[in-house]
Amino acid sequence: MLENPRSPRVRAVAKLAKKPARVETGMFLLEGPQAVAEALTFRPQLVVELYATPTALERYADIGDTAIDAGVDVEYVTEEVLDAMADTVTPQGFVAVCHQFPTAVKDVFAAKPKLVAILEEVRDPGNAGTIVRAADAAGADAVVFTGRAVDLYNPKVVRSSTGSIFHLPVAVGAELEDVLARAREAGLTILAADVKGEDLLEARRDGLLAQPTAWLFGNEARGLPDEVLPLADRVVTVPIYGHAESMNLATAASVCLYESAFAQRS
Repeated sequence: MLENPRSPRVRAVAKLAKKPARVETGMFLLEGPQAVAEALTFRPQLVVELYATPTALERYADIGDTAIDAGVDVEYVTEEVLDAMADTVTPQGFVAVCHQFPTAVKDVFAAKPKLVAILEEVRDPGNAGTIVRAADAAGADAVVFTGRAVDLYNPKVVRSSTGSIFHLPVAVGAELEDVLARAREAGLTILAADVKGEDLLEARRDGLLAQPTAWLFGNEARGLPDEVLPLADRVVTVPIYGHAESMNLATAASVCLYESAFAQRS
């Protein structure tokens, strides 16, 4: 049982909540039973250390069994130690340290994807993680972060993805023009989501959404720059029928990705 919340080992885990430690070590922090279960099920080789309270392991016995099957040792810790390690106030009894595992952009498009989400300078961790989760749910083949986007391994991004970062390829640190060129070479239609675009329903009626598509989403506050819009094949917007001033980026992205998923499967 690891009991000292001020021990060097505990502090080393806690430091992974900050980017400099993640850059230096190539590791990231994973918290909560759902995210830990997804990592152990889909990418067990990435799990370097797994910590849990006895109470949590008793409640989520299946996680302990999955860890054993994956050859991952579980170390018991006190609630105080877990709280010191975690970035959240309520880590729910589990913390893990994992290897980072970004996918190369060239590999994303070499796989001939049919649906990709490209996030240009998306900086809000909650939005970024939620879009990864929505892309996963919609059956997208990959997500690509371009420009000065939020760190994929930011704890808030990881939590918001609810384990989806372990389900589909995610590329980071790419330049937008290079990504769009690779997408076009792979036969994808590039659709930019922006308030200046035509109604999404028009793209649906044209049959555009049934084609292999790369959706391009911009920054939460600024959207996509005017100079970027001409790089897309079409610019579309999700219409607002009520009185809302605007739509949250992650919500709009979810609508767009699911519209493509419906069209491609119909």
